[in-house]
Formats: sequence, structure tokens, C-alpha cells
Amino acid sequence: QVQLVESGGGLVQPGGSLRLSCAASAIIFSRYAMGWYRQAPGKQRELVAAFTSRGTTNYADSVKGRFTISRDNAKNTVYLQMNSLKPEDTAVYYCNAIGPRNLANYWGQGTQVTVSS
Repeated sequence: QVQLVESGGGLVQPGGSLRLSCAASAIIFSRYAMGWYRQAPGKQRELVAAFTSRGTTNYADSVKGRFTISRDNAKNTVYLQMNSLKPEDTAVYYCNAIGPRNLANYWGQGTQVTVSS
């Protein structure tokens, strides 16, 4: 059974940092395009950062220069380093895994990130 387990969320003050982790199991991790999405209350889920199938990265304009996505294939884990956090970054952050040829698409359960003073 495929599992994506996020961790690292929490409450942080504006300007602070957090690092999210997503540990995957039961998939050939290196073959999956991994990404992070977020959903704020009353809003649609949106892309934050993701690896493409070619291994390049995409970022939402709102997080460019502040967030960095990385992955460790040996640990089956993808990370999201979030710096200079703003209140508008408050959301539930979800890990996503897309398999080869888009034949599989998995989501984690989400982790809450709250940016507030």
C-alpha cells in the first residue's frame, strides 16, 4: 500500500523557517515526480513546488526565492525548505507523487503550516 507521510509542519512567526518532509513507501521513489501543494481555507489546492518527470523543478511565483524543493532517493524522501515565511503561506501542505506516464497519482494526508505572530 502506497503511503506518503508528511511531517515538519507547525506554527512559526513571520520571517521564520520550516522544513517539511515527505517519506514515501511502496513506490519506486526515483521514478516518481514528487511535489508539494498547499490549500488554504476557502481556496483551491495549488502547486507550491515540484520536480518534473525530467528532474527539473517548478515553483509557484509566490514562493520563488524563498522555498526550495529537494529529494533524497536513497531515503525515499522529498523535502520543502521554507524560508522567509509569510502569513499568506498559511495552509495545509500536501505531498504528491506522480508515476511514470502519469499512470499513478498519490497524495499524503497533509501537514498544517501556520505563519502568525
